[in-house]
Amino acid sequence: MSAQPFTADNAAMLLIDHQVGTMGWVRSIPFESMKANALALARTAKAVDIPLVLTSSMEEYAQGPLLAELQEIAPKEFEARTRRQGVVNAMDDEGFAAAVRQSGRKKLIIAGVTNDVCTVYPTLTALQLGYDVQVVADAGGSPAKMADDIAIRRMEKAGATITSTVQLLAELAENWTSERGGKIIPFVMGLMPQQ
Repeated sequence: MSAQPFTADNAAMLLIDHQVGTMGWVRSIPFESMKANALALARTAKAVDIPLVLTSSMEEYAQGPLLAELQEIAPKEFEARTRRQGVVNAMDDEGFAAAVRQSGRKKLIIAGVTNDVCTVYPTLTALQLGYDVQVVADAGGSPAKMADDIAIRRMEKAGATITSTVQLLAELAENWTSERGGKIIPFVMGLMPQQ
């Protein structure tokens, strides 16, 4: 794994299955925190021109549609999203894998709605394919804390870097006084606890 930092110039962002039904199954993190973190990632990608790849699974079933806010934030990417039909590992879906390859980036920022299913398998596959992966663990969760902990350990043991939303945004900002940093600051501030 390369020690080079992830930047807006070398990374792509993959948001996996942030669907209204599936999000309701997560219990290891509060719903509103997970949602705010996922949307902050999408907003940051758009603000600093990071390729953003979206996918959903079986939208017409219990999983439901992707968050409506994602359509507002990234209408083009929302329209181009890979709609998987039952394929658990998003990287096993040729449409999604092709979209990842087309980003031209070898560093992947991955956030899936459930770390124990949606995130773990594409992360393991991406690592096997030679990608550098950072998993934004708090932009998803799992139905139980134990399931979340086990998934995070498995991904980390396989070589993924586990990070949080604010930590990742700070890494992408590089310098808060730069143009890029200035674009990211509002998304970080929006995640800070309110008095």
